[in-house]
Amino acid sequence: MEEHSSVNADLPPPTDRQGRVAKWRNVLGFWLLGLCNNFAYVVMLSAAHDILQQQEGNNTTLPTPPSSLPPSHPEPHSNSSGRYDCNPTSTAAVLLADILPTLVIKLTAPFFIHAVPYGVRVLVCIATATASFLVASFSVSVWQSILGVIFASVSSGLGELTFLSLTVFFDRSVLSGWGSGTGGAGVGGALLYSGLTQAGLSPQLTLLIMLLVPAAMSLSYYFLLLFPPSFPQWSSRGRDQGCCAGVGVGVVSREHRPLIEDEDEEPGEDPDMTDSPVVKTGGLTCTEKLIIIKGLMRFIVPLAVVYFAEYFINQGLLELLFFPDSALTHAQQYRWYQTLYQVGVLVSRSSLFCFKIRWVGVLSALQCVNAVVLTLGVYYSFMTSVWIVFAIVFYEGLLGGAAYVNTYYYISMESGDREREFSMAAASVGDSLGISISGAVAMPLHTYFCSL
Repeated sequence: MEEHSSVNADLPPPTDRQGRVAKWRNVLGFWLLGLCNNFAYVVMLSAAHDILQQQEGNNTTLPTPPSSLPPSHPEPHSNSSGRYDCNPTSTAAVLLADILPTLVIKLTAPFFIHAVPYGVRVLVCIATATASFLVASFSVSVWQSILGVIFASVSSGLGELTFLSLTVFFDRSVLSGWGSGTGGAGVGGALLYSGLTQAGLSPQLTLLIMLLVPAAMSLSYYFLLLFPPSFPQWSSRGRDQGCCAGVGVGVVSREHRPLIEDEDEEPGEDPDMTDSPVVKTGGLTCTEKLIIIKGLMRFIVPLAVVYFAEYFINQGLLELLFFPDSALTHAQQYRWYQTLYQVGVLVSRSSLFCFKIRWVGVLSALQCVNAVVLTLGVYYSFMTSVWIVFAIVFYEGLLGGAAYVNTYYYISMESGDREREFSMAAASVGDSLGISISGAVAMPLHTYFCSL
């Protein structure tokens, strides 16, 4: 991976040892930020089955956690007269509550978020993540549980957009740390929730334990990262050029042309002919931002397709793939589906340290094949063992994680200096858009299958 930095051109160069320490400290910092940022989001999806099951039939008091029901007792919400063991409300409802606020943020924030200092944005992420765990754990109705999920969505969406933009101030290697950390959140969140609830802790207590995560985010951002002295931690980034104005900062790559041409470049100055990165800043107009978004579509569309297919599987099909002969209960099978998926995501999101995949469209096609196979598996019930689904779900996670990290790596490589910060934020809408569409499709599909 190329090691370009976009900061501190006016400072004396650090020693090799100081540079290595700073580089790996920042990589670790972004790994922890990725872990903490996605943790609440992942936990809410892992808890989706329990959130809905716990509230079904709840009248005036807190229900008994589903894990305490004797195995011989049927789950009170089950559709025992049909082919499938279904919640009356699809887990896709939790998915939509977990992703729609994120989608709104990612669609709108790149056009105005420059006016909010990075330090303030992170404080909002920490506060909303804390609120998500508290509200979901103490909820006594479905709508209160969904509200907790919405808080998690706001935290994750704003955090992803903020931290991806933040990477332009650091060595590009922090992208590997961020990607691996978000994968670690999947494994950590799903595995910790599954493990603690299966060990006998109630979902409420498990969610309260997760309050350690927002605290860790605060420590990672404010104390671990080594910011440039000129970094605008508590000040606005943009110059007033209108409602859509913002400032991009970055490095002109020597290997790729920017998504828009830089009109400020001096005649005869060719950054491709020098070994040193060229650092520039400048405002982006609304027109320029729209041009950049058009250029980003070759990244956004494949990413959206990958995430549509995998979340269609996760929240539309996995709940219906129940194997009664397994030693695991339905709730336990669902939790471990989510856990194995996240293990695959962790492995592939960490792969950027070793290799890159340029053609994300291939990953999109393979993920669609997974969705078709599992849809047929649900309808025709030809899968004979839960282990078959475990293997497919792990492979699904590998494809999704690889698509995520490689998309942002190549956006970083192929974006010009003024556009990189905006590009990283704007492209983040791809995964959220795909997830939102999948949730909307999964809900009627769930209703159809449960009616059989």
